[in-house]
Amino acid sequence: MLPIFIKPVSLLLTKFGIKPLKYFIDNVFRPKVTPVSGSVLYCDLFLAVEHSGIYIANGEISNIEVNRFAEGVVNLASASGFTSKSILGRKIYVSSDSNGAVGKDQVGSLAFSRIGERSFYGLVISNCHQFSTECVNSAAKSATKTSELSLEVNETWELTIKALKRAAKQKLGATKWLLWDWQNSEEAEQEPEPDWEAQNDHFKKQPLNEESIAAIREQLANTQAYEQEIADEGIPEEIRNKLAGFRRTLQAVSDKYEEVKEFLGGCVGANFSYEDLQVMNEDFSALAKTMQNNQAIKDLSHKMGRNYISEEKKKKTRIPEASRSEVHGTHRSDDLMRMLPSELVNLEDETLETLFYARLLEKNLLTYELSGTQLAEGETMEEEQKRTGPVVACLDTSGSMSGEPLLKAKALLLTLANILKQEDRSLHLLLFGSSGQINELVMDAENHASDLLKFLRQGFGGGTDFETPLKRAVDIIDQSTDFIKADILMVSDGDYSLSTGFAAWLKKETKRLDCSIYSVLCAGSRVDDDFSDEVVVL
Repeated sequence: MLPIFIKPVSLLLTKFGIKPLKYFIDNVFRPKVTPVSGSVLYCDLFLAVEHSGIYIANGEISNIEVNRFAEGVVNLASASGFTSKSILGRKIYVSSDSNGAVGKDQVGSLAFSRIGERSFYGLVISNCHQFSTECVNSAAKSATKTSELSLEVNETWELTIKALKRAAKQKLGATKWLLWDWQNSEEAEQEPEPDWEAQNDHFKKQPLNEESIAAIREQLANTQAYEQEIADEGIPEEIRNKLAGFRRTLQAVSDKYEEVKEFLGGCVGANFSYEDLQVMNEDFSALAKTMQNNQAIKDLSHKMGRNYISEEKKKKTRIPEASRSEVHGTHRSDDLMRMLPSELVNLEDETLETLFYARLLEKNLLTYELSGTQLAEGETMEEEQKRTGPVVACLDTSGSMSGEPLLKAKALLLTLANILKQEDRSLHLLLFGSSGQINELVMDAENHASDLLKFLRQGFGGGTDFETPLKRAVDIIDQSTDFIKADILMVSDGDYSLSTGFAAWLKKETKRLDCSIYSVLCAGSRVDDDFSDEVVVL
C-alpha cells in the first residue's frame, strides 16, 4: 500500500468527490465480478491513496505488506486482510472488460513466485503499485524469483495508480474496473445514494488556491474518465445526468479559477471560493491590475501603522541573530555534508548499499541539525515588535466615489489587508456616508479578503460627512488595547470638509494618542487639508 503521505487539501471529507459517487453507481447499477488468476486488484484506503495487488487463486492476493521498520514484504492476503487498513470501506476493484474479470496466469504465477521478497519500502521505490505494474509488464518474461524487490526507477513511474491501470489496459485488456462481491450480496452493505446537491455545493465553497484547484482538477479528470468507462453500460439516465452535473460544477470552478488567478495571486490566504466570486460579480481583472501596477498603493500599505523608533532608540544595539554553527540535535534529511558516521556503514556492504541510496532519495538519512546565535548590529527584538501596528481605515462610500475611484479604493484596501494579515496586524474598517451613517468590519482570523469584498458592497451613496468616521476612529484607538499606536487611513475622492472646532479637537487627540492620519485621494487630483500628516494621490 502507499504510505500515508498526502497533502491536507487532498484529505477532503470522504463523503465528497468522485469516489463516493462511483461507489454508489458501481454497487447499485453495475455488475459484480470474481477475479481470475492474474487479475489486478485495488482498494481505496483514503481519498487519494490506494492499495493494489495481484489475484492468485482461492481468494488469495499477492501484495506488499509493510512492517514497522518500513520494510516491504511480498505476502499473500485474503480479501479481508487486503482491505483491513481502508477507511473508505471494504470494496475491491478488479481489472475487467465488458465480459467480466480479466487477468493472465503468467501474471499470477509471477506474483506468486515473488512471495517472501523483501526490500526497503518508500514513496519513490518498492511500493505496491510498482510491484503490481512490474508483475503485469513482466508477465511474458521468465518468472524467476529474485532475492529482493526490483528497485528500478524511471521517469514515467508515478505515485498514483494511473500507471498500473495503463499497464493493465495494455497487457490485460482491462477497459473497466468492476467491484468484486467478495462479501457476497447478502453481507455487502447497500450503498446509499449520495446527496448530489451537497456534492456540488462542497466544491463551490472550497477556498481557491493552487493546491485546492489541483485537487479539484484531479477530481474533474477522474470524473471524465469514469463517464467514458460507463458510457456503454445501462446506467439510468437520471444518474448519468446527475454525474454530468457534478462534472460541470468541477469544470465551472476550474474555469473561474483560471479567470481570476491573477487577482487571487495578490490576495495571499484570501479564501475566496467559487461561490464568493460568483456573488461578488467584481471586475477581478481590473482589480488585479490596479493592485499590481500602482506603486503608491504598495508603498502606502507598507508604511501604514508603523510606530517609528524614537531618536534615543536609533543607537546601534547588539542583538541575537540566527546562525548555523552549533550542533542542536539530529534530524532526517539528504544533507551528505552533515550525515552521521553510522549511515556510512551501509555503503560498505553491497546488500545495504541500496538501502543507503533509498534513504538518500527519501531525504531520510540521519544527519546533524545545526543552529545557534550570533550578535549583530541593529534594532532590538523589542523595538522590531513595536515598529509596526494596526490600522483604522475609513472609506468614503458617497455617490461621487462610484466607478474608478471606488475601484482604486478596493485595490488599496485589499492590498493593505493582505500585508497586514501576513504581518499579523489588525485592520478595523469603517464605511461612511452622510452624517451618522457608518458600518464596521474588523479584519481578524475569522474574516478574510472575501469578507472584505462583500463588506465593501454595502456603500451608502448620497452625501459625505468626514467627522463621523474620524471621531469613531479616534475612539477605537483610544478605547481598544488592540489598536494602541494605530494609524488612521482616510480614503475618499478628495472633497474634505471639517468644522474649525472639530479640526482643532482632532489635532489634539491624534497628538495625545501619538497616531498619524494618512489621506488617500482616489480621484487623481490633490486637495489640501489641515488634518492629514500625509496625502497620497492614486
